[in-house]
Amino acid sequence: MNSVPAVRLLRWFCASLLVGILIFGMLNEIAGSAFAAETESVVKTTAGRLRGTLTTSGRAEFLGIPYAQPPLANLRWRPPVPAKAWQGVRDVQHFGAPCAQIPAGDWNRRDAEMSQEDCLFLNVITPHWPVKGKLPVMFWIHGGANTGGTASSALYKDGTLVDHGIILVTVNYRLGIFGFFAHPELTKESPHHASGDYGLMDQIAALHWVHDNIANFGGDPANVTVFGQSAGAHDASLLMTSPLAKGLFEKVIGESGTSFGFGTATLAETEQNGQKLANALGAPAAQNPIKYMRSLSVAEIFRVLESHEKDPSPNFAFNVDGWVIPTAPVKVFAAGQEAPVVMIMGNNSREFDFPLPTEALRHQIRKVSGDLEPKVLDAYGLSNGSQGSTDPVYGTVANQYESDGMFRCAAVTQSAFHQAAHHATYEYQFEHASPGHEAEGAVHSAELPYVFGFYPSGGNIGGVFGDADHKLAEIMESYWTNFAKTGDPNGKGLPHWPEFGGNGAYVRFTQDVQVVAGTGLRKPQCDLYRELLTQKLKQAN
Repeated sequence: MNSVPAVRLLRWFCASLLVGILIFGMLNEIAGSAFAAETESVVKTTAGRLRGTLTTSGRAEFLGIPYAQPPLANLRWRPPVPAKAWQGVRDVQHFGAPCAQIPAGDWNRRDAEMSQEDCLFLNVITPHWPVKGKLPVMFWIHGGANTGGTASSALYKDGTLVDHGIILVTVNYRLGIFGFFAHPELTKESPHHASGDYGLMDQIAALHWVHDNIANFGGDPANVTVFGQSAGAHDASLLMTSPLAKGLFEKVIGESGTSFGFGTATLAETEQNGQKLANALGAPAAQNPIKYMRSLSVAEIFRVLESHEKDPSPNFAFNVDGWVIPTAPVKVFAAGQEAPVVMIMGNNSREFDFPLPTEALRHQIRKVSGDLEPKVLDAYGLSNGSQGSTDPVYGTVANQYESDGMFRCAAVTQSAFHQAAHHATYEYQFEHASPGHEAEGAVHSAELPYVFGFYPSGGNIGGVFGDADHKLAEIMESYWTNFAKTGDPNGKGLPHWPEFGGNGAYVRFTQDVQVVAGTGLRKPQCDLYRELLTQKLKQAN
């Protein structure tokens, strides 16, 4: 036998075998990547690939995803910058740090201890993995007066809300001085001649991230519901008035917060507060005070804030900066110029405890009511020296007045404005106290365990939850997620929730776990609230 052909044959065989091995390896790698995507929750984003966690219940969790660069040093008090790209696969299996904050009580003490300025993270939780098709997205903005709190919480992550067929996104945003500090020098350096609304800019940046990336997680970027509680509800309503957020969401749910229930500051007012704070921090007024303040550590800034609680008493809230918020939100809603989205707006029956003596309450009413003072006093049972009376649902007269003004009637009025602009609107009142807290009534945040299906054992909304609580949670979760899916909270097996309409229809979630429809929530008081608000709008114009 000729040896040359044999050698050639052997070489051909070896080469074919090598090619086969390479092809098999490539196919195996492709198959392995697909398998990993299903078993390890690997997802591609605009900045790089992420690896989440599959839970024993089949969910996928992607925690601590950076949606912007750390707002440190020269990026402090600037608009958020998109996160830098990374190589390989980034593990996102643990929460990111809460945003820097000062402890204001037990409610945020743990968050404050763990907080950092590097905090622009969001979390994505899916009901199962992999997700087939496109699920509606619910984008949660946490409360905390825009000065505390975090999205990195078991309350939002570990409940049963996502089991109703939605994808949940929760977001951290800059708080307090880091999120809402305005100063003339910051305004001067801004190409938009604005400063102070950095926390809102963070939320908008996170919504852009959702728009660009959520489809890879199985979410529908064209079906996003922004929902929040307290300051989170306030911010959600503010986003309805911001041109920078246009087209980034289709629905809004506001729980105990509106766009104008907590007051509105101008850019000039917040700049003035900022100058007082800069002085307190020792910033040289004539030699680039912002450069100096950017050089200070978080601890140095907080040390001064905590030692100047009353002077200069800075108020870190949004302002009408002409860029993020071009016009006072109440004017936008009154003119029907807000985002044309469907909306749920509501409140809790007690909200906060306001231990205000009767005479001090009269003085406050007199101070803000103008020529409507007699009508307001009469509406609260305070005419002719009367002391008013405590209501079993709403509490003391002071509680009624303050909760009406800050939450309830503000929600009724925003709902009326939105409905008048021909946008579908739904309203609710939550009256179910947390178990063990029945004497206190439905206080601020009491609805959260029922919205998220998570039951804390301690704190002012914790207790021993039973079957009735689980039933109420199932009802509320169904309403909320039906709304996220279709823009209508109603669904099979649920009591009918009427649209707000011209008669101010709403539903009550009662203490005995009933859903009761009604019209004209606190109508005498809220009609006066709206009349007074309309008067002030005319005076402002």
